[in-house]
Amino acid sequence: MEFIPAKTLITRTKDRSWFGTRYNMNIYKGCSHGCIYCDSRSSCYQIEEFDRVRAKEDALAIIRKQLKGRIGAGVIGTGSMSDPYNPYEKTYQLTRGALELIDTYHFGVSIATKSYLIERDIDLLKKINRHSPTLVKVTITSCNDELSRLIEPNVCPSSRRFETLRKVADAGIFCGVLMMPILPFVEDTEENIIGIVNQAAECGVQFIYPAIGMTMRLGQREYFYQKLEEEFPGIKQKYEKQYGTSYYCTSPNVKRLWSIFTAECKKCGLLYKMPDIIAAYQSGFWQDQQLTLF
Repeated sequence: MEFIPAKTLITRTKDRSWFGTRYNMNIYKGCSHGCIYCDSRSSCYQIEEFDRVRAKEDALAIIRKQLKGRIGAGVIGTGSMSDPYNPYEKTYQLTRGALELIDTYHFGVSIATKSYLIERDIDLLKKINRHSPTLVKVTITSCNDELSRLIEPNVCPSSRRFETLRKVADAGIFCGVLMMPILPFVEDTEENIIGIVNQAAECGVQFIYPAIGMTMRLGQREYFYQKLEEEFPGIKQKYEKQYGTSYYCTSPNVKRLWSIFTAECKKCGLLYKMPDIIAAYQSGFWQDQQLTLF
């Protein structure tokens, strides 16, 4: 593990529209999952050697100082640029240490991951959930394990991630699926959408947040197209014809699939709109007058 210098670990978000988070926290830089669609590869983020995971030097000391510095209470989000449960976390336990500090200073937490390693920290998530909003999001874009291995080669298969969600839900933690991105011409089928919703519902999750399509930027596009050529011959040409150099690459079937998705969610009692998800997992916690300095 290489450690890189950092001055801050927790930054304030511009707004709270993304799962109600007030802060972002990225302890690690880079990711070893190898997902073919990852937006974090984009040139605009200027992350060299993206597939090599590095950790922020003195991360826990910096986090402690920031939280102890009496910044306003709120939910701290992690997992936006680098999975907090990469393989190195087993040894270094920096994410676990951060959760201990989040609990100590009574902040909420919102975690996005593709790893079953989060199961190790269910005990801490339960402690945080006693005083602050706690949210777990597990990314699943395919209900088929063979397909998920091609798209996310260094991640546990979808079936294992559903098992993780079941354990988190059984622990009483508000959790759900990030069904994003659903890759056009690869995953945008009725069978896949219904499969994800039904398997998620069986696990006891409360929500699924979707993106039926993907975005592509410079740097990310080249890598994605290379992997399409390797694993899905002929699909690259469909993307070029359908989207050109567009940033938004919405599935051609989005209207039909959205209708199917929402109907299935309603049938299973799952939330899928962002305001509803935020309201549900933060309900019963901080009142407006409490969102002040300590």
